Amino acid sequence: MTLSSAVQPRLAGHVLVDQLRVHGVGHVFCVPGESYLAVLDGLYDAGIEVTVCRQEGGAAMMAEAHGKLTGRPGVCLVTRAPGASNAMAGVHIASQDSTPLILLVGQIGRAMRDRGAFQEMDYRAVFGSQVKWAAEIDQAERIPEYLSRAFHVAVSGRPGPVVLALPEDMLTEMVAVADARPYQVLDTAPPADQLTALATLLSKAQRPLAIVGGSRWDARAVDDLAAFAQRHAIPVAVQFRRQMLCPVEHPCFAGDLGLGADPALLAAIRASDLILAVGGRLSEVPSQGYTLFGIPEAGQTLVHVHPDPSELNRVYRADVALACSPGAWLRAMAGLPATATAARQARCQQLHAARAAWSDPLRIHHPGALQMGAVMAYLNQALPDDAILANGAGNYATWLHRFYRFRGYGTQLAPTSGSMGYGLPAAVAAKRLYPQRPVVCFAGDGCFMMHGQEFATAVQYQLPIVVVLIDNGMFGTIRMHQERHYPGRVSATALRNPDFAAYARAFGGHGERVETTAEFQPAFERAMASGLPAIVHCLIDPETITPTKTLSQLRAGQ
Repeated sequence: MTLSSAVQPRLAGHVLVDQLRVHGVGHVFCVPGESYLAVLDGLYDAGIEVTVCRQEGGAAMMAEAHGKLTGRPGVCLVTRAPGASNAMAGVHIASQDSTPLILLVGQIGRAMRDRGAFQEMDYRAVFGSQVKWAAEIDQAERIPEYLSRAFHVAVSGRPGPVVLALPEDMLTEMVAVADARPYQVLDTAPPADQLTALATLLSKAQRPLAIVGGSRWDARAVDDLAAFAQRHAIPVAVQFRRQMLCPVEHPCFAGDLGLGADPALLAAIRASDLILAVGGRLSEVPSQGYTLFGIPEAGQTLVHVHPDPSELNRVYRADVALACSPGAWLRAMAGLPATATAARQARCQQLHAARAAWSDPLRIHHPGALQMGAVMAYLNQALPDDAILANGAGNYATWLHRFYRFRGYGTQLAPTSGSMGYGLPAAVAAKRLYPQRPVVCFAGDGCFMMHGQEFATAVQYQLPIVVVLIDNGMFGTIRMHQERHYPGRVSATALRNPDFAAYARAFGGHGERVETTAEFQPAFERAMASGLPAIVHCLIDPETITPTKTLSQLRAGQ
């Protein structure tokens, strides 16, 4: 049978959409553009949900949040140069956070290249340093090949973003080509000799400690980690913004290794005689600015589990390096005899209790009528275990990361890249994927306005997210550093904000204004009950720059 008799000709844009279906894509995020009209036409009756966004950065962040929650590549479609440039923030998040993402970019016609045509851009050059692979599809018949490779690259090893440029004229060709097969996630099993070496180290260790992070996790792997830690009495610290990898109630949970980490946790890590780094890279924030361990010799016995062999021994020379996913490693460790001792169990209890005290929100009091500690205590009690919490970047996020009690996998959306504006798009994506689960976005006043227009997307798709917007009238993180290094010389950090409750109502949502602690609970409950996207506008005293420091104290060098 010849190819022409076996496969019917299709519009190339439709072939691309068919590949998305083949690879299990059920949802795409986009800002439409004339450069990929043929793809939009293919999506018309493809059975793939399309979320139309208000800015390409928001669309890319939504796709990244999809990848973070599901482990499958999020897909974002944007138009030529301005659209692609706007999407760069989401691509950078996917790169730093090890999230599978595929960005499909409309491109000028092939015959116009290298003339400086309208919105021309070299996507390989622009995105090359930020993605795992950047390419342009010149031949329509190779669309299945390129899409298959894109999905495999995005999920393999250390996951990350892929960019494919789609010349406009290529998408309108008719081509007879067969679909590819669905992509498969590849994994490796840890070698027996390395497992034996690890078992020996684990049996001899008196003060082991696990630091978990990165991606390639799922609900089963998180459950397996919990069982492994308890069986061997190993305290577990989570890397920056990876709290959902170990339930806060787990008796071995020792805290989060992020910005402003608990000094007791840092002391415990330095005193450990065996460090199990699982899934993450021990990058700048969890390594406390690359000061927690020596480089390249860590100074402590180090076991590093990471799915990408190119990351192993790149910065830290491991005593045992295992190139596999966290799940594969934990499955291999399941048959290892328990090594828990009474002393190790006592250490777990001590670190768990220290973390509980460090993260008790009711112990925190700060200037102003609205006490954020009480707000966090209420949210811990009011939100169910499966609620999804999303945030961007800023000092306000400390309230969430230090004091919220994350209790399960798939409940946290936060950029380890520290990208402002992420929380709202991520919350929209989460509610689009899981409409029955409560979704709460934490945002600062500066952070929210980076992608505040996506509130309109939430309204358009009737997604009743709740935004807890913490307003102190400034870019708080920068002001904090400013007061530390140049006290009293306030420059370029003050903000004049709108009435965010009125902003919500203007879009067709629900708005609340909160100025005191007593007002928060009823306002939040009204927002949840409204059935609308909602903003709870919380005005806090500008002196409250962190949970434990005021602006005046920083200015005074305290």
